[in-house]
Amino acid sequence: MAFNANCLACKGDPIANLQEDLAAEQKARATYEKLIDLCRDDPDVLDPLKFLRQREIVHFQRFGEALRGVQDKLAEKKFYMNDMMNNNNCSCN
Repeated sequence: MAFNANCLACKGDPIANLQEDLAAEQKARATYEKLIDLCRDDPDVLDPLKFLRQREIVHFQRFGEALRGVQDKLAEKKFYMNDMMNNNNCSCN
């Protein structure tokens, strides 16, 4: 059986998933920058590469905003063990 990197992808953890997305966008941006450096003298290739690099930058920004939103939402949740134990529906008493 061939190795499939998708099997290692995080599932169910929005923070880990978004961090993976951020890393993928940065890797793609870096790849486009290397290609841009290699094709400096070919404007027909340079313009599409610059567009693709900019797209990766925008995606990175949007994933970063999403990550901050998820982190803020998770920080809002407050868990109090005492509240759970004092709940009238508790069958522990």
